[in-house]
Amino acid sequence: RGGRMVDAREAVEAALLSALAAGDEIKNSSIFAEGIKVDHNDKVTLLSNVIKSLQAREMVIAKSKSMQVPVLSADGERWVQNGTPEIQIFTALSKPMGKGDLLKSAKVKALGKSANPGLSVCMKKKWIVLDKETKTLKRNESLKSDPEDTVKAHLVKVKAGEKLDSKIMKDLKKRKMVASKKITWYSVNKGPKFTLEKKELATDLTQELLKDKAWKKVEFKGYSMCIWPKAPLVGALHPLMKVRTEFRHILLEMGFSEMPTNNFVESSFWNFDTLFQPQQHPARDAHDTFFLNQPKKCLKLEKDYVKRVKIMHEKGGHGSIGYRYDWSLDESKKNILRTHTTAVSSRMLYKLAQQKEFKPQKYFSIDRVFRNEALDATHLAEFHQVEGLVADRGLSLSHLIGTIKTFFTRIGIDDVKFKPAYNPYTEPSMEIFGFSKELKKWIEIGNSGMFRPEMLRPMGLPEDVTVIAWGLSLERPTMIKYGYKNIRDLFGHKVKLDLIYSNPLCRY
Repeated sequence: RGGRMVDAREAVEAALLSALAAGDEIKNSSIFAEGIKVDHNDKVTLLSNVIKSLQAREMVIAKSKSMQVPVLSADGERWVQNGTPEIQIFTALSKPMGKGDLLKSAKVKALGKSANPGLSVCMKKKWIVLDKETKTLKRNESLKSDPEDTVKAHLVKVKAGEKLDSKIMKDLKKRKMVASKKITWYSVNKGPKFTLEKKELATDLTQELLKDKAWKKVEFKGYSMCIWPKAPLVGALHPLMKVRTEFRHILLEMGFSEMPTNNFVESSFWNFDTLFQPQQHPARDAHDTFFLNQPKKCLKLEKDYVKRVKIMHEKGGHGSIGYRYDWSLDESKKNILRTHTTAVSSRMLYKLAQQKEFKPQKYFSIDRVFRNEALDATHLAEFHQVEGLVADRGLSLSHLIGTIKTFFTRIGIDDVKFKPAYNPYTEPSMEIFGFSKELKKWIEIGNSGMFRPEMLRPMGLPEDVTVIAWGLSLERPTMIKYGYKNIRDLFGHKVKLDLIYSNPLCRY
C-alpha cells in the first residue's frame, strides 16, 4: 500500500512539473487534478500535498484561493434520485382521501419530515385542493397535465455546477436541499529553482558526508524555525492540581508542615465534637452531611479524651458553661464523609498536646471534603479545602491577620479586608474578603478565627497556647485564575480533556 502511495505521488509530481514546463501557469489545481490519470481516492488532496512539498523547495510558487460553492445536501441528492416531495405526494394522491390517510400512506410516510412541507407546496401551487363537502384532498381537476418537477431540474443543475438565479438558490437553501461548501485550490507557477527533476535533499550531516567531504557537494534541506514541533504524547496536570502545587509551595516556603489527609471517612467525633460543635447543630443533619451506612460507626476512640469532650459539651469548663445538653456517644461514633479538613487539624492538635514538652507548630492541608449541597454553577457536593493553622503561645488576632495577608499577597491578592463572623469552634471569627484584579471587585475568599478554649483545653494543650486558623476553597481561586464561569467545567464528568492538555502553567 505504501509503495502504491509513493508511485501515485511521483506520478502527480511528474505531471505537475511537465504541465508547468509546457505552459506558464496552472490556474486551478482542482481542475488539473481531475485530469490526472492516477489511481487515487483523493487526487485533489494528493496534488495539494505535492504542491506544498515543491513550494518548500522553491521549485514552484503557489497561491491559495478559496470560495463558497453550492452543493447538494443529503436530501437534495435524495430528491434528484426519487423526485421532490411535492411530486411524490401528488403522485401518491391517486384518489381523494383525508389528509391523515395521505400522510400515513407508505410512499408519503417514507418522506419523513419533508412530507408536510411537500404537501404545503402542493396546496400553495394548487396541484392539490381541499373538497369542502367531503373534507378530503384531491388533485386539481383544472390541471391540463401532471406538474413538472422544476425543483428537481434546478437540483440537477446545481449538481452539474451550473449557476442558478439567486432567488431560486435562496429557496433551495431555505428548504435545506442545497448547502454551501468551501473549496480551496491553488494557482501554480514556476519557482526560482524550477526543474523537471526533483533533487533529493540531505536532511542530516552524516558520518559518511564528513569523512569524504561530500557535504560540500550535497544540497541540504532548509530548516524552518517557525514550525512548531509535534507535541509529545505525555500526561498533563489538571488546573486544580497546578494551583494546589503552587499553594503548597507557598505554604512550605512560609514554614508550614503538611498534615496527612488520606482519610476521607471520618467519625462525627473528630469532625464535629472535638471542634465544640453541638450535636443539634444544623450542619450535622443529613441534608448537609453524607452519613455512611457501612461501616456505620467507628470502633475506637480515646476514652479519656472522649470523657473530657463530653464534659465540655454538657457542663463547660475553663470559663465556659458548655451547651447544657445530654451528649451522646452513639451520635459521636457515626461515620461520615468529612465535611472539612479541620477534622485533620483537630487530630494533629490532639497529637501535639500529647507531647511532653509543647513545641510551636505551623500546619497546612489541601485535600477533598464532602457536603450534601445543591449543585449549581459555583457549588458541588465535593470540593477541595485549603487550611492553615499556627499553634503557639501568645498569639493574637493581629498574628492571624498578618499571616493571612502574607499568604494572599503571595497568590496575587494584595488588598484584603475582614468582617466579623460566627463559627462554632472559633472566637473571634472573621470572613476574609479580597479584591480580585481579574474580576475587578471584592469577593469572599475564606474564613478564619482563633480556636476556642473549649476545643483546645480538652486536648491537653497548655492554658497559654492559642491556635489561629484560616481556610478557603481551592476551586474558587482556580476558576478565577483560569477564567472558568461554571465549576462543573473545572471538576467532574463534564470536564473537557483537551482543556487539561492546553491550560497554561500556574504562577502567582
